[in-house]
Amino acid sequence: MNKELEKYEGLMPESLLKEIEEKALQARCPASKLKKVAEKVYEEYTNSKVEPGEPVGLIAAESIGEPGTQMTLNVFHFAGVSEMNVTMGLPRLIEILDGRKSPSTPMMEIYLKSPYNKGKDIRELALSIKETSLGELVDEFSINVVEMRVEITINEEKLKAIGMTMSQLIKAIETGARGNVVKEKDGLVTIKPKKAESEGLNALYQLKSKLKDVYVGGIKDIRQVLPVKRKEEFIIITAGSNLKKVLDLDFVDAARTSTNDIFEISNVLGIEAARAAIMDEVSKVLDAQGLQIDMRHIMLVADTMCSIGEVKGVTRYGVVSEKASVLARASFETPIKHVVNAALVGETDELNSVVENVMLNQPVPIGTGLPGLVTKVIKGAMAEGVSEEAEKKVSDKKE
Repeated sequence: MNKELEKYEGLMPESLLKEIEEKALQARCPASKLKKVAEKVYEEYTNSKVEPGEPVGLIAAESIGEPGTQMTLNVFHFAGVSEMNVTMGLPRLIEILDGRKSPSTPMMEIYLKSPYNKGKDIRELALSIKETSLGELVDEFSINVVEMRVEITINEEKLKAIGMTMSQLIKAIETGARGNVVKEKDGLVTIKPKKAESEGLNALYQLKSKLKDVYVGGIKDIRQVLPVKRKEEFIIITAGSNLKKVLDLDFVDAARTSTNDIFEISNVLGIEAARAAIMDEVSKVLDAQGLQIDMRHIMLVADTMCSIGEVKGVTRYGVVSEKASVLARASFETPIKHVVNAALVGETDELNSVVENVMLNQPVPIGTGLPGLVTKVIKGAMAEGVSEEAEKKVSDKKE
């Protein structure tokens, strides 16, 4: 590292120092100018720090809550694909901050490696990702009452489009419809229950209904796919999400592929990735609504939601339940339950935060209320070193 920048090690984040060094090399900045740049960046960094005692939680809540009242209730719809809706606006914001286990409209943005991101075989790739059920490949389901079996006419063009052979399809049917005899002849697939005669015609109708939903190919939970061009490359947008399986595909750019399911990201990539996803998803919603909120407020909320190593929503079952203060927990919802439980175990409240002091009508420990000032109190003439004149002043004040 440059000698001028070494002086600031430990004073500024390492990432900031590296960025200064990279920019300086690109601009061929001389040492004298680099010194001034470093001083200016350090000054800006110092000024951007939060003052001790500043109520950052309250400011973040106001900064997000006030623009939130202007947000619309809407669902974004992809043109030409009726099945693909994406929840946006206020419902999506609530969904993220409440820490819902699964989004109402899960979706993925799958980025591809070259040459596929230029459009090569993009349709075939998209179809290979989509979860395919047997009903999508069949022209006709029929019941042969004489033979007591279900007969299926396969659409070979659709089968070819997803890159499957007839033998692979038969294996998939055997796996999905266990306990039945599956045969194929001249493009006609027959499925016969082993106990067809004893179970009767009703069992055949149930089998026919079950066969339509048998999984035969693609990635499970990816219900719909849509190749779209974004700037200079093609990506695949999906309805449904299965991050772990998608990242295993060799043509997928794993570094940029994402999902809007925060909990899935946490399970697959870890809590740090989930924190980044919360910030990214909230930013997307706000940007789509044309609202500008300082990123640090969103970062604070994301940090709070992920502080214990797992994603917790801003609800009474989430981050509020983790608060150390009994009164702070009671102030949110269900106060009697929290107070009674605290009394049963003899819990104490140190009154270290804002909410509990507001409840008791005390100065809150923020801003000028943060430091505790200690002074020596004069208790009359007996105090050591107090002159007669000082004693007289004290007595005058009391009168």
